[in-house]
Amino acid sequence: MWQQVYDPLHSTVLSALVAAAPIILFLLSLTVFKLTGIKSALLSLAAALGIGIFVFGLPASAGAGSILYGFLAGMWPIGWIVLMAVWLYRISVRAGNFDIVRSSVSAISTDQRIQMLLIAFCFGGFLEGAAGFGIPIAIAAALLVNLGFNPLKASMFALIANAASGAYGAIGIPVTTAANYGNIDLAGLSIDIVPVLQIFSMLIPVLMVAIQDGVRGVREVGPVALLIGAVFSGGQSAILFFLGSPELVDIIPPLLALVVLALMMRVWQPKNIYREPTAPTLEEVQEQGAVKHTAGEILNAWSPFVYLSVAILLWSTALKPVFAKAVKPGDSDGLLGFSTILFNIPGVHGAIEQAAPIVTKPTPVKAVFTWNILGASGTAILVAVLVTVLFSKISWKAAFEELSGTWKQLWLPILMICLVMSLANVMNYAGMISSIALAASAAGAFFPLISPVIGWIGVFVTGSVTNNNVLFAGLQSATAHQINVNPTLLVASNTAGGVMGKIVSPQSIAIAAAAVNSAGQESKITSMSIKYSAILLVLVCVWVYLLSLVMAH
Repeated sequence: MWQQVYDPLHSTVLSALVAAAPIILFLLSLTVFKLTGIKSALLSLAAALGIGIFVFGLPASAGAGSILYGFLAGMWPIGWIVLMAVWLYRISVRAGNFDIVRSSVSAISTDQRIQMLLIAFCFGGFLEGAAGFGIPIAIAAALLVNLGFNPLKASMFALIANAASGAYGAIGIPVTTAANYGNIDLAGLSIDIVPVLQIFSMLIPVLMVAIQDGVRGVREVGPVALLIGAVFSGGQSAILFFLGSPELVDIIPPLLALVVLALMMRVWQPKNIYREPTAPTLEEVQEQGAVKHTAGEILNAWSPFVYLSVAILLWSTALKPVFAKAVKPGDSDGLLGFSTILFNIPGVHGAIEQAAPIVTKPTPVKAVFTWNILGASGTAILVAVLVTVLFSKISWKAAFEELSGTWKQLWLPILMICLVMSLANVMNYAGMISSIALAASAAGAFFPLISPVIGWIGVFVTGSVTNNNVLFAGLQSATAHQINVNPTLLVASNTAGGVMGKIVSPQSIAIAAAAVNSAGQESKITSMSIKYSAILLVLVCVWVYLLSLVMAH
């Protein structure tokens, strides 16, 4: 069994810099060299494989296994989810519902700053809570494009909005995972994450308005954006504080914020109506709005997204035990547990051993691919698709034509997601990510200042706040004990930094680009988004450091 080495160059800093080279190369390829996502991912994967094998000593068989695992995980569940989500969207467009969707959103407000808050921030936040895994980014970006937003701009707004909800996605899994892997109390973490993250969740809508329409936007719509942020973040904080659990944090507050915003618009509208340069003019919108639609027509137009929300909520709550697969001896499968197939990844599972100080004693790595055929969120979306076709005017032939079109639109972005997942696995199993984290943890009393950066790197590489917490929650907690800082604070900071990393995570960007039919434009979306991710990360770093001085151990 091969044991990971975290300092192969006998210099913690130098080893970490070499380990970080694939990440730096990825960022440079997208932002400076303006390469496509596919080319950037291929180059970075090649670099990671070379460094992993020749510097960190990763066996070639483990490198091959890591890439295989990445491709499997990229296709299922992520590729499956994106494929189904975009297919649902295309079917709803083909069914001719979107004129009514547009006019129903315009009936709330014709101002596109308000529309952006409604769709990307509120509705996207709810979808994150119910589903996660890129669904809110895909659906929100596609809806914004349909309202007339530039595709790349729509992608950026969907990505930034996700920073307010990304910590509590898929019924709170990132936080429950963090508590588990950080060996800390879930209720304690739920309470301590409030001062760390929730101020940023409140300010995200204001930032989005500022990006969209500068100082004028903040002056005209900023107070409303701040109020909606306060309702959203205040609701999240109350649930975390009083229930001590993250499960409902992205379910109730986003819907509450959406209702409050819609009700506000009945008594107040911005003095100057802002329209995106690419959107239909105000006159055109008013002309469309002259055709009044019944409540039944509006509900029917939105029904695909209602079916989507219901199916995903059922899959992640009531039906979860039905799909469950027995993990421990003595446990039994759920009724449909047979539809989940597990198999060990050759060259990785049980063939690699983590070592101190990442773990207290040598621990074999588990690498088990879980093919949950019926229990996946993508399958829940498939159910929503089938129900939509059954209850709409679209024929099955037309629906499957849209599936073919969806695959043509998405095969390249899905390939990119697979390559990014492979990159994450190679860096993880070679011990390269741990090497970067250990170098950071050597900062001693100043570690809280850079603690969120570890979370940012974790999500940038893996594309998932949950996976980031699997990787680093334990390290954050252990380092906190060493430097006499509250461990829940640093585990919360790992999550907060991760959320800011999700804005520019190649996986998230590939999903956004795919949803708006802009595959190959990933470098432009990255260039547009990275400065906001960096600004938010710096603010989180400073904020966590200040909190570490006042929060009791």
